[in-house]
Amino acid sequence: MLTSVPKSIDEYIAAFPKDIQVLLQQVRTTIKKAAPDAGEAIKYAMPAFTYKGNLVYFAGCKNHIGFYPTPSAIIAFKKDLAAYQTSKGAIQFPLEKPMPLGLITKMVKYRLKENSEKEKVKAKAKKR
Repeated sequence: MLTSVPKSIDEYIAAFPKDIQVLLQQVRTTIKKAAPDAGEAIKYAMPAFTYKGNLVYFAGCKNHIGFYPTPSAIIAFKKDLAAYQTSKGAIQFPLEKPMPLGLITKMVKYRLKENSEKEKVKAKAKKR
């Protein structure tokens, strides 16, 4: 497990046991496919993806993979997330179950659209 803030997502994933590395890499690859133009970063000591602002974060934990798509995405996908532990801004995907990669893809695409719409609103406001 991590003892210092990693400099990259590769370094972050490498700090975990092999079985968790596989799951973290699945989540990362799924996000990259859903948001090919998103940037990768480490924020709050976690892997983060950015596109016109913060997009999503994910993290390896003792018993789950944490996924952080913002409160708006958790509200929008409330029915799909009924089987998972959630809070205002976080979802826990248990390590012993397959990662819901299709659901992660949907949430990332939702966040892409949301960030794009927010940017359009900001651009209109600047023109005034």
